Amino acid sequence: MTAHVHALVPSLIARASIASALTLAVAGAPLLIPGAAPEAEAATLATKALQIAASKRGSPYKYGASGPNRFDCSGLTLYSYRKAGKNLPRSAQSQYNKTRHISASVRKRGDLVFFHQGRSVYHVGIYAGSNKIWHSPRRGTVVRLERIWSKSVWYGRVN
Repeated sequence: MTAHVHALVPSLIARASIASALTLAVAGAPLLIPGAAPEAEAATLATKALQIAASKRGSPYKYGASGPNRFDCSGLTLYSYRKAGKNLPRSAQSQYNKTRHISASVRKRGDLVFFHQGRSVYHVGIYAGSNKIWHSPRRGTVVRLERIWSKSVWYGRVN
């Protein structure tokens, strides 16, 4: 009987480890998967930044402002990512230059959406899914969720 119990122990330990890993995954804890860490960290960062931007709903636009109560477009993205743990440059164009450029087909919630005319970026927001962004549009408006209104957009992922 003792030999039978000892034979079960490694099997039980293996099952317990798998169950623990699955529990952690369901609970939202990061799993240590070789090669997946940078992507997982980027997803967590982007999700936090998106939640922070959404929490600023209704904050008034002010040119040159980067929070905590007033924002221009790049000020909102700068503030949101800084609070999530990543520093971005100040202007929309500089933020575009600093991100990893991605196609619309792989965009995810929390990626940055850059509006451009020719090669010049003039506006930035944070992708919220369903073709919508959180942004601080212009003077006289407030931070809000809005449908992407232009086809002249580029996407960037903050690393």
